[in-house]
Amino acid sequence: MAPRQNRVLSVASECAPLVKTGGLADVVGALPAALEPLGWGSRVLLPAYPGLLERVGASRRVWSDPDLFGGPASVRSGRLGDLDLLLLDAPHLFDRPGGPYSVDGHDHHDNHVRFAALSWVGARIAIEGTSDRWRPDVVHAHDWQAGLVPSYLKYAGSSVPTVLTIHNIAFQGVFGPDQLDRLRLPAWDFHPDALEYHGLVSALKAGMVHSTRLSTVSPSYAQELGRPEFGFGLEGVVAARRDRGELLGIINGIDTGVWDPERDPHIAPYSAADPSGKARNRRALFEEFSLAESSGPLAVVVTRLTHQKGVDLLLEALPRFVEAGGAVAVLGSGDPGYEYGLGELAARYPESVGVRIGYDEPLSHRMYAGGDLVLVPSRFEPCGLTQLYGLRYGAVPVVAATGGLRDTVTDARPENLADGTATGFTFGDAALGGTIDAGGLGFALGRALDLFRDEAAWRRLRAQAMRASVDWGTSAARYADLFAELAR
Repeated sequence: MAPRQNRVLSVASECAPLVKTGGLADVVGALPAALEPLGWGSRVLLPAYPGLLERVGASRRVWSDPDLFGGPASVRSGRLGDLDLLLLDAPHLFDRPGGPYSVDGHDHHDNHVRFAALSWVGARIAIEGTSDRWRPDVVHAHDWQAGLVPSYLKYAGSSVPTVLTIHNIAFQGVFGPDQLDRLRLPAWDFHPDALEYHGLVSALKAGMVHSTRLSTVSPSYAQELGRPEFGFGLEGVVAARRDRGELLGIINGIDTGVWDPERDPHIAPYSAADPSGKARNRRALFEEFSLAESSGPLAVVVTRLTHQKGVDLLLEALPRFVEAGGAVAVLGSGDPGYEYGLGELAARYPESVGVRIGYDEPLSHRMYAGGDLVLVPSRFEPCGLTQLYGLRYGAVPVVAATGGLRDTVTDARPENLADGTATGFTFGDAALGGTIDAGGLGFALGRALDLFRDEAAWRRLRAQAMRASVDWGTSAARYADLFAELAR
C-alpha cells in the first residue's frame, strides 16, 4: 500500500484564478502545485463569493453547519484545474455585490464576522475532518482574514499545528471587544498578550500570538517587521516570535507556467536566448497606448495607486524621465487623487505617457512583455510579485530597496554588471544610508536611461534578469520542510 500523502489546509480570502485583488491570490493559487511533488497535497478553503460555485462546476457537500454566525452554511469540495478547493457556501455572509472586502469603495460592515466565520470553519475542518475523510496534518492561514484559525484551534484544545503567513501587516482585521461573544472568542483571553490590541481586537495579532509558526513573504520583510516604521503597532509581537526562532521569511515565487514569455498566449513569444519577439511586443504596446515610439526605454507601471506603492514619487520623478527620452505606460486604480495626477501627466505628455485606470490581466502580460523597465517604488513591500513578472519577461525592474524587492533584485552597480549578477536598479537602501524618495527614484531612472543607450550592456542585463530564479521551487521546499517539522 502506498504511504498516505501529507495534507495541508490552506485558508485564505483570495485564490487565483477565482478571485484576486492582489498578490495574496497568486500565492494561494500557485503554492499547492509547487508542494505536490514534495509530498504535500493541499486543499484551499475559500469563501464561495458570487459565481464561484458555478465556475468550479461539479462539487459535493463535505461539511455543514445550520448556524454559522447567523445563518446556515456548507462547504463544497470541487476542482478547478490543479486546485483542490473547499468553498464555504454561506449566502448570509458572502452572497453580496462588490468585491471580497468592499462595495462601492466602502468595506462591508461585517467583515470581521465574515472572516471569523471562514476561520471557524477552517478550525472545525482541521479538528473534525470532512465527510470524505480528509483531515489536514497542518493548517496554513493567510493574513488577517484567516488569522483566527490558530486561536479557534487553541481554544478547542487542538494539537493541529498552524502556520500564519503575513502578506501585509498593514491590514489587521480590527474590531471591538463587544464582538467577542458573537465571534465565539473568550473574554478571558482579552489581554495584551493575546487578543487585545490597543483596547480593540485584532484578528491578525491573534493569529500571530497563537500560531505554531509565523512566516512572512521575504527575509528582509521579516527583519523590517520588528521595527516601528514597518510593524504597524505589532513590532513587539514580531520581535518576540523572532527571538524564539518562530518567525521565517520565505520569498514568494510566481507560477512560471502562467507567466512564461515563450508560451504566453497574450503576446508574441520570445526567450532570454532569442529575445527578438520582445521588440514586437514593445512596438505593439506603444500602439496600444497610442504613444509615439521612443528611442529611450519604455517603462511600465502595474500597481494599486496608493501611497504605499510610491505613486507620488512617480508623479514627481517621471517628467524628467520622459523629457530625457523615456516613455511610460500605467495600468492601475486606487486613490482618486493619484488617478487624477496620472491623468494630468498623460495630458501633459500625450505622446510619451499612457494611463489605463482599472485592472486587466491580459493587458498586464502585454505590458511586461513590451516594457523595457518595470517601476516599483514602494515605500514598503512584503515581497512583491510585479518585479518577479518583470524579471521573467525582461522588463528590467527599478525598485525601492525594501522588503522582498531588496531580496529579489540585484542592483546594476559596475561590479554586479561585471560579474553577471545584476538584474535591475535599486534605490533607497537604508543599509547604505539611502531613503525612499523621488530623488532616489529619479537617480535610478537616470542610471537606467544611461545603460539603455549601451545596447550590448542592456542586452546582457536583460538576459541576466530573465535568467533569475523566480519560480516556487526553493520556496516551496522551505514550506514543505516547515510543514514536515510541525507535523512530526
